[in-house]
Amino acid sequence: MAFTTTLLSWSVIEFGSLMPKQIDNARAAIRWGTDYLLKAATATPNTLYVQVGDPNQDHKCWERPEDMDTPRNVYKVSAQNPGSDVAAETAAALAAASIVFKESDPTYSTILLKTAMKVFDFADRYRGAYSDSLSSVVCPFYCSYSGYHDELLWGASWLHAASGDSSYLDYIQTNGQTMGADDDDFSFSWDDKKVGTKILLSKGFLQNRVEEFQLYKAHSDNYMCSLIPGTSSFQAQYTPGGLLYKGSASNLQYVTSTAFLLLTYAKYLSSNEGQASCGTKVVTPNILISLAKKQVDYILGQNPAKMSYMVGFGERYPQHVHHRGSSVPSVHVHPGSIPCNSGFQYLYSGSPNPNILVGAVLGGPDNRDNFADDRNNYQQSEPATYINAPFVGALAFFAANP
Repeated sequence: MAFTTTLLSWSVIEFGSLMPKQIDNARAAIRWGTDYLLKAATATPNTLYVQVGDPNQDHKCWERPEDMDTPRNVYKVSAQNPGSDVAAETAAALAAASIVFKESDPTYSTILLKTAMKVFDFADRYRGAYSDSLSSVVCPFYCSYSGYHDELLWGASWLHAASGDSSYLDYIQTNGQTMGADDDDFSFSWDDKKVGTKILLSKGFLQNRVEEFQLYKAHSDNYMCSLIPGTSSFQAQYTPGGLLYKGSASNLQYVTSTAFLLLTYAKYLSSNEGQASCGTKVVTPNILISLAKKQVDYILGQNPAKMSYMVGFGERYPQHVHHRGSSVPSVHVHPGSIPCNSGFQYLYSGSPNPNILVGAVLGGPDNRDNFADDRNNYQQSEPATYINAPFVGALAFFAANP
């Protein structure tokens, strides 16, 4: 949720001016997230509440939200049981959102930034991975596979962007090397922030001429080059239909985040009449934009299956979404309770979801462009807010630049 809020905020920061009719809705969505994160961060000193519900129990039921009766256990990280990864991501979300609200609601923006600073200090002071502290209630669902160093650098980068405080610049310079800043990385997701951090820091160099961040421009170039066929450092995998492919589980999360980074970096480069250096080849912003457009168009239906992977959009889209509220009859149609085990008949049903989850982007097809419209195949048919969040920025760009 924190990563979703960070990416939705970043979408508005970079492309909010291109969504004038939707900017209020975008801010409302961000505020929904930050209001919750503020409560989670300020309720108890030196504590961050990070999860409600036992996922092991929740997965044993297939219920509508209105009928949920599984335990609502609350889990926290603290000085004794640290969670630097989730805390630093929460700090990043609050800091990024503070930029979004700086002009429209300066009082709220100040609260967000001050809280972000406190949460980051907590994350840095009490170091450890939240999946070590909370173990089976977060693993294997959302383990911190990449560790917590990437989140600390990511959080510091957002705090520097939001506050301009030189102490965060010092932190990035002092800790960058040990936290992976010198390592080239080729994936950006809710778990691994290294690439996103480098793109964000490159903005400081390209737009604001912060010389300390010049290194991140080179690293950002390397990442972009890895995506472009024909460059010496090309290493990305694409399906026969042209979709970026990273893995079988929820692959579109990598596609939407990559499309967003392509467009964002193209914007940063354009502001300085810059280009990416890929060995002897030069990659212009337009090349990055073109690759992003191919990915966005593929998701929206220009693919071998002629399938839109955004539910409710286009002539053909998935009908069997792995989503409890969408697949179980609504309370309007079925007012009576549908208990825990009774709902599984709808999970296993071959009928289309009765409630269309409009706008949700699913996990998507496999490496051969095949998509099983099967509710049981959660790797392909499950939606997630962190798939949608970066897509908002990409869609705003192409709506204004068709």
